[in-house]
Amino acid sequence: MKILLLGGTGAMGKHLVDLLTTEEHEVYVTTRSAKPSVGNTYYIQGNAHDINFLRTNLQKNWDVIVDFMVYSTRQFESRVNFLLGLTGQYIFLSSARVYANSPTPIKENSDRLLDVSNDPAFLSTDEYALTKARQEDILKNSGKKNWTIIRPYITYSENRLQLGVLEKEAWLYRALKGRTIVFSKEINDKVSTLTYGLDVSRGILNIMGKATALGQAFHITSLENIIWRDVLTIYLDSLEKHLGFRPKVVLEELNRFGKTHPARYQIIYDRLYDRRFDNTKINKYTNSTKTKPVKTGLSDCLQTFLETENFDPINWRSEAIKDRLTKEHTPLQEISGIRQKIRYLIFRYIKQV
Repeated sequence: MKILLLGGTGAMGKHLVDLLTTEEHEVYVTTRSAKPSVGNTYYIQGNAHDINFLRTNLQKNWDVIVDFMVYSTRQFESRVNFLLGLTGQYIFLSSARVYANSPTPIKENSDRLLDVSNDPAFLSTDEYALTKARQEDILKNSGKKNWTIIRPYITYSENRLQLGVLEKEAWLYRALKGRTIVFSKEINDKVSTLTYGLDVSRGILNIMGKATALGQAFHITSLENIIWRDVLTIYLDSLEKHLGFRPKVVLEELNRFGKTHPARYQIIYDRLYDRRFDNTKINKYTNSTKTKPVKTGLSDCLQTFLETENFDPINWRSEAIKDRLTKEHTPLQEISGIRQKIRYLIFRYIKQV
């Protein structure tokens, strides 16, 4: 097959590229940075958010397009018909965050927040869970059926290690610097599902080119449920072996934690839910009982990351607020750039939040 990955360089995309290179497919990947072609994988340099770039560089007759890009609803509306017209199967990466709270394991036809929420302030936003649901509806109302919706949930990898709503830059960086991890007491007690990026990619691979998957939505998640406090313990155990000491943790009440990480809707309409999934539908294509165990997967990925410690930019406003809460200090030489140093000093010592 001739396959195009839009933005295929993240937690799932990298693994999908690796899987596809072992098969007899012709694979193209859009990327902002120049990358050399390897075997049957070719990289197209450019910004896949730019519709002019897509129209200039993408020819028709793709067997499959897998779209990992994150769009605003308006951006998606402007390109959906163009993308559907290029391919036999357009695979849209949505999110299991679209689902409302559920007392039973979530199925693909379970209620979505967009459809059942009675919070007008929330519904007036283009928050991620709502954006993805609205874009799903655009696909369903397109008049075409050559699409497949994938709803992964929390997906970890060698470069993505989450703790509740926190990315590694917001908790792991502090731990490695000997400062206290600040986490939410309420989220700490909730049940979640974490899935290794390679396992999600295998599920995507197995529905590629399948006519029975057209016009359908699937979530691809691990069947293993885990409480966030146990995720935290897995991280702390691994870090203790690496550092020679156990990182400190403070569990803050939600209102205080929210000051360090303002993600109100993600917290109240996702991370404060107990999330369990029913994988009956996707199991027709892939075996979700064979996903990597969370303890092994997180430990292995953390160990791999610790070999490079390649962090994305740190939010120094957030770090300053955490330091204020924990009565700790970040040495200014650790902070790059005078503007970021000033930002840290203001929120650490002057401005109350």
